Amino acid sequence: MKKVLIVTGSGRSGTSSVAGTLKRFDFHVPQPEVEADERNPRGYYEPLWVADFHKYWLNGIPVRTIDSRPHAGDIAMNDLTPEREDELQSWLAEELAGRPDDDVVVIKETRAYWVYPLWQRVVAATGAELISLTMLRHPTQVVRSRDSAYLTGMSDEARLQRETTNVAAWMNSVFVTERATRANRRAFVPYYDLIGDWRAAMTRACAQLGVDPGDLTAPHPVDDFLTSSLNRSSDAWDGLTVPDTLRDLAERTWSAANVLVSEPDDTAAMATLDGLAAEYNELYVASAAIASDEATSQVAAARRKLKQRVAAKEERIAELEETVRRLREDAPKRRGWFR
Repeated sequence: MKKVLIVTGSGRSGTSSVAGTLKRFDFHVPQPEVEADERNPRGYYEPLWVADFHKYWLNGIPVRTIDSRPHAGDIAMNDLTPEREDELQSWLAEELAGRPDDDVVVIKETRAYWVYPLWQRVVAATGAELISLTMLRHPTQVVRSRDSAYLTGMSDEARLQRETTNVAAWMNSVFVTERATRANRRAFVPYYDLIGDWRAAMTRACAQLGVDPGDLTAPHPVDDFLTSSLNRSSDAWDGLTVPDTLRDLAERTWSAANVLVSEPDDTAAMATLDGLAAEYNELYVASAAIASDEATSQVAAARRKLKQRVAAKEERIAELEETVRRLREDAPKRRGWFR
């Protein structure tokens, strides 16, 4: 049976590294791929069609790549239309049609966990088996990696606010992904393990997923692809301004998630994560209530700026219309100059 392997996890958690590894196992990544750039010069190994499908849909709601709202996935799924589901199913069916029966098709997309029920349905409709690989990376490393990739040039105040939000969003991604993938064969791979000893990490993960990675003896293409230099971020909280309550919750989430590395369906770990998710939800609701006045103020300020921009554009339009009117009035006089 063909297998569709969803590679997901929090943004900047090593999903590109593991997807590139899987491609070097001769697993199939649908083409074309998202092009490499300065943020990820080694490549994303992400099907461009899928990236665009998620981006244009979820950005319009909006649901962020990593989103701290516990209900972000519900927002996305409630916005799903039959036409959009048919579009994804048609693309996947066409992609699988020409593949061998024992093929593994790798779909790396960090936003997939928000709409995982959709992927479950469309994969089942094609007759393939859905499996998943989730990358785990310590929240401080994820936050620092996102800082260097996306927050360069921002003010200290903005960076500190995003750091707190990104830690919260990291936790939320763990809760949502772990819960969503319980129905299928799955593997969890820590970024530490992948970079430190990719053979051991991927041999374990592939056995859990029921896929054959092939001959991994050296020399292997992955040896040149993955190096210890890729892990440049610290896992210490020093320098990050994150509330103690959130930091403690994140550390407990990290510990519980790592139990799933060796036992992906450990019932005690899943129960612990459910409890932590409930704790996080309470913290989120309380924090949103405390910040409601600030949110209202920011919305009002944004509306004022929008009105000012609209007024400025309307004034400019009026000036241009007046210029056009004068030119039309002067046109007969100007024609007379050339007689």
